[in-house]
Amino acid sequence: MEQQQLKRCPIGVQTFEKVIEGNYLYIDKTEYIYRMAHGASNYYFLSRPRRFGKSLLVSTLHSYFAGKKELFKGFAIEKLETEWTEYPVLHFDMSLAKHLDKEKLNEYLVWQLREYNGKYGLTKNNDAEVNVQLADLIKRAYEQTGWQVVVLIDEYDALLLDVLHEEENLPVLRNVMHNFYSPLKGCDPYLRFVFLTGVTKFAQLSMSGTLNNISNVSMLKPYAAICGITQGEMLEQMHEYIERLAVAQEMTEEETLRKLKEKYDGYHFTWPSPDIYNPFSLLNALERRRIDNYWFGSGMPTYLIEMLRKFKVSPSAIGMKKALSTSFDAPTERMTTIVPLLYQSGYITIKNYDKLTQLYTLDIPNGEIRVGLM
Repeated sequence: MEQQQLKRCPIGVQTFEKVIEGNYLYIDKTEYIYRMAHGASNYYFLSRPRRFGKSLLVSTLHSYFAGKKELFKGFAIEKLETEWTEYPVLHFDMSLAKHLDKEKLNEYLVWQLREYNGKYGLTKNNDAEVNVQLADLIKRAYEQTGWQVVVLIDEYDALLLDVLHEEENLPVLRNVMHNFYSPLKGCDPYLRFVFLTGVTKFAQLSMSGTLNNISNVSMLKPYAAICGITQGEMLEQMHEYIERLAVAQEMTEEETLRKLKEKYDGYHFTWPSPDIYNPFSLLNALERRRIDNYWFGSGMPTYLIEMLRKFKVSPSAIGMKKALSTSFDAPTERMTTIVPLLYQSGYITIKNYDKLTQLYTLDIPNGEIRVGLM
């Protein structure tokens, strides 16, 4: 099988439009997008580890709500959606807001708003408080287009994770973000859909007061496989890539599948759940035709190293734990152990659940993480 016959794996490509137009491999997650867009709630939050496909998911939502029907040809949603309405979409990426103080963070938020202010003719608005700007922007976009507005916020917690161990800075920056998000509740009549992603649970922003109507789908069974790649998806949509890897590694297909499973599988974000592979590592292995520690090798986040120090936990001691969901799917700033951060960051995952005791068994997901931690 020649390489040029297969689409490239989208490593580091996080824009849906670029994936489709650049003829990259896309694992079809559009059924989940339709389910969310037509669900009971208009406000959603999803927590998943870094490099797990959250940004690509947000970008796919953007293309869908912008009515770009042509990009979805051949995917599940093409048969489900009949209207393809073009909604006004406000898409904010907080991943670039790291290492900023209060003043710089405000400047960054103003910068994020400026493009949309220009688009909807609110250029005199750039000096107002960021929450006023966002509220005005939502109302103006609604009035100009006649359609309710979609707000997408990617990596909402990126800047807060950096200061998680800093007791002085965390409340200051959290207040800035809380102020920025505050219009999302008051603007409800003008909003069609709101979606936030991050690594850690949203209560970190005290957002329960701001967005107490948000639906956290992080542990819900219908969304268990919304990010990551399932065993079924891999066998159905990546079979030729596995064949190619087997040839390169001089292994049988069965041996290759076993190695990939041992190395990258094992994630569960609810129970029962399909087996979920780390997408960053799996795509790298299939593209480079070599099984290696890609996700772990891309670096343990500074915030996690700092918090391991704070809680005096050695990486080699991370592993088998039993816990209630309230103690690991918990707000990070109120945590009394390192477990919520390890779970939300992807270093431990759900391995079992006992209905009688309501205790989950948490452990290291796979060989890549186990070896990396040792």
